Amino acid sequence: MTTFKYDRELPTTMRTLSEVMEKLKERGMDQELIFAESGKLEGMGKTFQPEDLTLIRTFRFEGMSDPADNTALYLLEDKAHNVGYIMDVYGSDSNYGIAFSEFLKAIPVADEEHHPK
Repeated sequence: MTTFKYDRELPTTMRTLSEVMEKLKERGMDQELIFAESGKLEGMGKTFQPEDLTLIRTFRFEGMSDPADNTALYLLEDKAHNVGYIMDVYGSDSNYGIAFSEFLKAIPVADEEHHPK
């Protein structure tokens, strides 16, 4: 796993999900997390509670012609500085439902001091 450091390698100007996914893969940050039936995130060989993670970046993508194509990619770092991601449809049609929304809201968000852009 690659330790995440904010830098110009993940610019906020990337326009497509495929561009972001390719950049994450190049950087070794392509570990997918899933929201399990247990109500926890699983991936990278671990099971996570919200307090085990930090939300370090959110990317949002809007479908050109279909609002159902609206996707959010959440980049998360664990306490060992491993980085993974989870994707979801944003809006009222979440793939995971209200439990995921509540889980996500409980994850601390990275601040400028510890993760400068």
